[in-house]
Amino acid sequence: MPVSLPDDLMVSVSGFRGRVGAPLTPELITSLAAAFGTFLREEGGGQTVYLGRDSRTSGPMFTDAARAGLVSVGTSVVDLGVVPTPTLLLAAEEAGAAGALGVTASHNPAEWNALKFAGGDGLFLDAEQMGRFRKLLDKVNYSRASWDELGQVSLDRDAVNRHIERILELPFVDVEALRKRRFHVALDCVHGAGGQMVPALLSQLGCRVSGMGLESDGRFPRDPEPTAANLTGLGELVRSSGAELGFALDPDVDRLALVNGEGDPVGEDLTLALCAHVVLSREWSRGPVVTNLSTSQVVEDVAREAGVPCLRAPVGEVNVARRMEAEGAPVGGEGNGGVILRDLHLTRDAPLGVALILQHLLETGASLKEAVDRWPSYQIVKEKAPFPREQIQEGYAALLAAFQPKGADGREEGQGGPGSDGADDGAGQKDQAGTADQSLVVDRSDGLRLAWPDRREWLHVRPSGTEPVVRFIAEATSRERAEALVARGREILGA
Repeated sequence: MPVSLPDDLMVSVSGFRGRVGAPLTPELITSLAAAFGTFLREEGGGQTVYLGRDSRTSGPMFTDAARAGLVSVGTSVVDLGVVPTPTLLLAAEEAGAAGALGVTASHNPAEWNALKFAGGDGLFLDAEQMGRFRKLLDKVNYSRASWDELGQVSLDRDAVNRHIERILELPFVDVEALRKRRFHVALDCVHGAGGQMVPALLSQLGCRVSGMGLESDGRFPRDPEPTAANLTGLGELVRSSGAELGFALDPDVDRLALVNGEGDPVGEDLTLALCAHVVLSREWSRGPVVTNLSTSQVVEDVAREAGVPCLRAPVGEVNVARRMEAEGAPVGGEGNGGVILRDLHLTRDAPLGVALILQHLLETGASLKEAVDRWPSYQIVKEKAPFPREQIQEGYAALLAAFQPKGADGREEGQGGPGSDGADDGAGQKDQAGTADQSLVVDRSDGLRLAWPDRREWLHVRPSGTEPVVRFIAEATSRERAEALVARGREILGA
């Protein structure tokens, strides 16, 4: 019979996620996993799925349920246990599996969990693939396997080591020089899935590590999202240990945030900017940078210095990855601390980011603070608020009416036009209006993004794919201007 999705289950290209117990239950997980195995078979992807989870306390229960669902439809399972999400996806891709299933709610609080669905290419299902999966959920009648055709279960406990080896083999990482340099770093794994892998990687790179939250038990001592407000403990560890910089991870280890040697958070967007600089500094790896619509302009500045375009995609790892694939981009990612390197895999990868950040500091001979100060300074403000999704289109119209400059006859000027300041959304849904000092670039490919390139300011309003809220993200050259943009946006929407 069809799978009935609860109304309060968050469904997007970021997976199916919800609070443990309601709406997320073992019964629902089993049904979704069985449907996923059926979907992969119908897509012609084969019958082996790689399964992994983060450290959440609900992880064992839901992993058992997912494994049962897959096996029940004749899908074999390779179980990796507690591993970073990028480790899971890399292992599935390299093994030629039909797909991968991650039991993880990424940066959400401990009471949440989720399923993340990926294909055999190691990429999460994109909007088109997810659409086909959703249609299957509406009509599927599982063909349960007979006793002699059930899927087989095997274990893979070496995936983390293989992932580390792949990073150490990258031509961008000078392992011997890093070992001689012996960086002293502080590390906060927030009791997530990175507690084994990232200290091991840092050891291989010759680092001295002062750690916290290395136990992978899912008992998050703070909000697990690695935003500046949540990094006070890491800042204190940097100062007390004398570390040169600090690394903070999220529970499934696809996001990396930085703290400088003074114990101050650097901002998640700088992770991608500094890593991209390492990649683009090699003549043989020059190419476009791809990032999402909510990422800082500092990534555009790095791309501009390298003489390459910065291309924009809708928020969501798979959207960035697909555009990187289409454009042949060597590097990309998201401003939430997610770094993607095509030479490794098209997946956000925090351990990769750790190696590239250390390489950047090695090559420049700079401290993290000095490396950041080299680039223009922007202030980015991110807020969220409840807002009825059925009214969001009316909200966008109100935002446009308030911000769009008017022509002399009172009409909106200029429908259609070029992109802004070397960046392009690539979605064919961009307008430009206004005069030289009032230029407004409108992008509707993911919510509504309003940019004023002459002022180096933008505002992005979009429904979250991971929480039942609307997000307001703004950036400007001063915090006051960014806060004013967010406040004005919230006022217009009444959020």
